[in-house]
Amino acid sequence: MPDFLLRLWAMVATNPHLLGLLVACWALYLVVLGVWIVLQKREPAATLSWLLGLALLPYLGFLVYHVFGPQRIRRNRLRRSHNRAMMQSPQIEAEQGEAAELVRLGQATTGLPATSSAEVTLLVDGAAKYTALLADIARAEHHVHLEYYIYEPDHTGAALRDALVERARAGVRVRVLLDFVGSSASRRFFTPLLEAGGELAWFHPMRFGRFWQRPWTNLRTHRKIVIIDGRIGYTGGMNIADQQDERLRSDAYRDLHMRLVGKSVRVLQLVFAEDWAYATGQRDFLAEVKRQTPPADAGPIRTQVLTSGPDSNWEAIHRAHVGAIHSAKTRVWMTTPYFVPGEAAMMALTSAALAGLDVRLLVPQVSDSRIVTLAARSYFGELLLAGVRIYEYRSRLLHSKTLLVDDHLALIGSANFDHRSFRLNFEVSVLFDDTGVAAALAQHIESEFAHAPRVQRGRRRPLLTARLPEALARLCSPLL
Repeated sequence: MPDFLLRLWAMVATNPHLLGLLVACWALYLVVLGVWIVLQKREPAATLSWLLGLALLPYLGFLVYHVFGPQRIRRNRLRRSHNRAMMQSPQIEAEQGEAAELVRLGQATTGLPATSSAEVTLLVDGAAKYTALLADIARAEHHVHLEYYIYEPDHTGAALRDALVERARAGVRVRVLLDFVGSSASRRFFTPLLEAGGELAWFHPMRFGRFWQRPWTNLRTHRKIVIIDGRIGYTGGMNIADQQDERLRSDAYRDLHMRLVGKSVRVLQLVFAEDWAYATGQRDFLAEVKRQTPPADAGPIRTQVLTSGPDSNWEAIHRAHVGAIHSAKTRVWMTTPYFVPGEAAMMALTSAALAGLDVRLLVPQVSDSRIVTLAARSYFGELLLAGVRIYEYRSRLLHSKTLLVDDHLALIGSANFDHRSFRLNFEVSVLFDDTGVAAALAQHIESEFAHAPRVQRGRRRPLLTARLPEALARLCSPLL
């Protein structure tokens, strides 16, 4: 192979016409793709990263960008004109709370109304979540809706599938929406559910056969949503897999999920309905779901459901994080498995710490992505210098995604604190303006610190095994 390349290079070098043609094609390639990328008006760092990558990978770079490059999809008209007609907007109740400005921000960036919850139960780890979820599904009377990024055909996945099959045979409408890339469970695995009358859809299946269309490789639904009879909702960070159940695996992820009751479930129902209608093209189910979603009394827990994805330029969940941190008066505690902040988030965190607030960051010692782990540590120096206290969770892989601000504000959901979650993935998080939920979250996070040694300034960081790999990984931050 090297001899072949040497002969090819010799042929090109000795033929000035061929060399000139290749240079001209390369320049045209850079100009055309450069204009395409620049017109998307992304952050300068991300734009320059892509331009540099395309320049260093002539022609092959086009294929990489075609498959993995940033994309926007348009579904706002469909969302507003068809899907949201299924719901009567709840009364805007949360504006009277301390987080009124954040709630208005959430409404403006998502189009979802402020609402309330009658009950919010934090579920720590898979045993708590799956036990409660299977019990609620067993009592379902009208419908069960599920949307997940990862659904594995393992013990946990089979137990949930069998519970859904039982309900479908009893006449309950079961709809399952799974991400095509994230989920390993096949259509064959769900054959019993389909034969029982359940429905299955895939979010953004690959379109490699349609070379004229860009594939959806990078645009995934990372949401975890379950709606039961329009009365009970589940969302948070846990997927469906044995890897999330500590009863089955000693190395199961350490994670957090929520069970909701109240008007907020109605909004989660709407989020699922939008995704189902978008993925399947179906509209006829909307009237049925509206009939089967009962009205709920206002609850005491002020709640704002937040969604974000590549169908919106507003980065609603990102803005909510940054806005919440800026609003802090006493403390900011955050847990995330992936920590790759942008400039706005770094400014908010360091400003809060420099102002004397109790700012703490809890991350896994080693995440399931080596490059993300290295990139995250590249930010530690600046954070520590500003006074942020950083803890690395070591018992298992920390997978919870939470933000606690002061004694009243809690943000919990599926979104990691990185560019992919804020811009590329379809995510859902829930903002609570409630001292009870905040206290429960604070108690949970505080208990995690016992398994998470604090990162110290002045720790030994060798050049070749720490500082250089971290710096190189940080260069990829806009693309992670």
